[in-house]
Amino acid sequence: MTGTANSPVPQVVFACVRNGGRSVISRVLTEHYAGGRVRALSAGTQPGEHIHPEVADVLEQLGLDTSRERPTLLTRETVAASDLAITLGCGEECPYVPGVRYVDWPVADPGGQDAETVRAVVADLDERVRRLVGELVPDLELPPSVLSR
Repeated sequence: MTGTANSPVPQVVFACVRNGGRSVISRVLTEHYAGGRVRALSAGTQPGEHIHPEVADVLEQLGLDTSRERPTLLTRETVAASDLAITLGCGEECPYVPGVRYVDWPVADPGGQDAETVRAVVADLDERVRRLVGELVPDLELPPSVLSR
């Protein structure tokens, strides 16, 4: 994957329903690990008012900034502008765009969960994101996992 015609780096959109948990975690982790070598977006099919506070708390504890995260509507245009769409629970509601690679990550919803459960979801997504960034940018030396801090 080499990116779209308009962008020299691959673009990934992480999509879920409310855009308050899984997709935000995935986006923030991708941006952290890729260091500008992958553009990561997150969006939801039915975006909520804000990201889940329990998700923001756990990410902030790991040193990841969530202050600029705002739920955004997933559009066909966003998907079409991306090289890869990763779905996290929105399934059939996600717009299909021919030519865009889709991958489904079956990950538990952290919304409304206790901190331990949210950390487990972050750990799951951390592993998946690190593997994804390694595939998209094979020459990139990944920094240590945020979970090892």
